[in-house]
Amino acid sequence: MKDEKEKQKHVRLVLVPSPFQGHLNPMIQLAATLKSKGFLITIAQSTKLNSPNSSDHPQFDILPMEDKLSDEDMSSSDKTGLVLLLNENCKAPFQDCLSKLIQLDEIVCIIYDEISYFAQAAAYNLKIPSILFRTTNAITFLVRSSPAFRLRAEGRLPLPGSSKAIICNTMTCLEDSSLTQFQKQNQVPIFAIGPLHKRVPVSLSTPCCFLEEDKSCITWLDKQTINSVIYICTGSIVTNSKKDIAEMAWGLANSRQPFLWVFRPGSVHGSKWIEALPEGFVESVGERGCIVKWAPQREVLGHEAVGGFWSHCGWNSILESICEGVPLLCRPGFGDQKVTARFVSEVWRVGLQLDTEMERGEIEKAVKRLMVDEQGKEMRKRAMEFKLKAELEIREGGSSYNALNDLVEFIYSF
Repeated sequence: MKDEKEKQKHVRLVLVPSPFQGHLNPMIQLAATLKSKGFLITIAQSTKLNSPNSSDHPQFDILPMEDKLSDEDMSSSDKTGLVLLLNENCKAPFQDCLSKLIQLDEIVCIIYDEISYFAQAAAYNLKIPSILFRTTNAITFLVRSSPAFRLRAEGRLPLPGSSKAIICNTMTCLEDSSLTQFQKQNQVPIFAIGPLHKRVPVSLSTPCCFLEEDKSCITWLDKQTINSVIYICTGSIVTNSKKDIAEMAWGLANSRQPFLWVFRPGSVHGSKWIEALPEGFVESVGERGCIVKWAPQREVLGHEAVGGFWSHCGWNSILESICEGVPLLCRPGFGDQKVTARFVSEVWRVGLQLDTEMERGEIEKAVKRLMVDEQGKEMRKRAMEFKLKAELEIREGGSSYNALNDLVEFIYSF
C-alpha cells in the first residue's frame, strides 16, 4: 500500500493550454484541481503569445516552447489563421521539449486544449496517452458554428477519438442531454468536471489577465444597493465600432440604472480608451457609472450589488455568472458564443438576447427588463436555482465530484 501511495505522488502530467485568455484560465484551474489530487503538473507555454507569468504559478513546473511568432502574427485579427500558424510552429519544438523531459521524469499523460492539437501529434509520436480538454460547452460540439468545427472539417483538427478521453468544463445541471448526445458521438470516456472555477480558490489558480485588474470598482460596488448594478464586459477579444459604443452608452444612460463597465483599451477601432465614448456621456452619468479597463470578474459577479451581466457569452463568463445566480444580457460576438447565447435565453431562460443591431432605445428597454421588470426577477430566480445546483454538483456525491474522481482513477490506470 505504501508503494502505491508513493507511486501516485510522482505521477506527472503535462498540460498544454491554448494561449488565449478564455482558454488559459480554465486550463490553470484544471491544473490546480489535478495538483490538489496529488499529481505533479508541468504546463507547456509558448514563449511569446500571452505567456502566463510563472511567478504567479509557483506550484507548477513550466515548460517553455518556442512559438516563432512575429509581432505581426500576434496582432492579427485572423484568429483562425493564428491558431493554424501556432500549431504548425509549435509541433516540433514541443516534441523536442517533451523528449528531453521524458529523460528526466516519467510522463503519464498529456492533457491538451482542443485547439492546441499539435500536442496530440507529439503524444502519439512519443507513445504517451493524451486527453483532450474542451474549455467550452458540449452544445457547441453538437452544432457547426465554432472555429473548431471549421478546422475539423478542413482536416486540420484531430477528431476527439484520437485521444484516450475528453474533459469538459461543464456541468450536467445545464447540459445533461447535450452531454448524453456528445458521449454517443464519441467512443472515449467523457468527464464533465465543471465548473472548474468553483473547485479552487483564486489564490491557488491565479487568473491569467492580460490587463491589470482595477479593484477600485469593488469599493464603488460597496456603495450600491443590492442587485442594482448591471456589469458590462464584452471579453478580451471582441471589438466594437464607435457607433455601437455610442448607442450602448446612451442606452445605459437612459436606463437610469447604475453600471460597472469594463471598457478594454483597444476595444474600439481606432481608439485607445474612453475617448471613444460619446461626448457628454461620462458627465451625464456621474457617480451612477463606474468605468474601468479591467475588473476582477469573479469578485464582481459575487458582489451583492450586481444584479445583471451584459456579456459576450464566452463560456467562462456564462459559468461564472450562473454560478453566482446573476442573469445575463447577451450580445454574442462570434462562433460558439452565438449558440451559448441562444441557450441562455431560450433553454435555461436566465437571460435576454440583444438584437444584432445596437439601438439605444432597445438597449434601454432590455436593461430595464433585466434589472427592474418582473421578467428579470424571474430570470434571477432561475439563475439562483442553477447556482444551488452547481454547488451540489461539486460536493461529495454530485455528478461533477464523481466525474473528477473517475478521471483521477482513469489517469492512474495508464
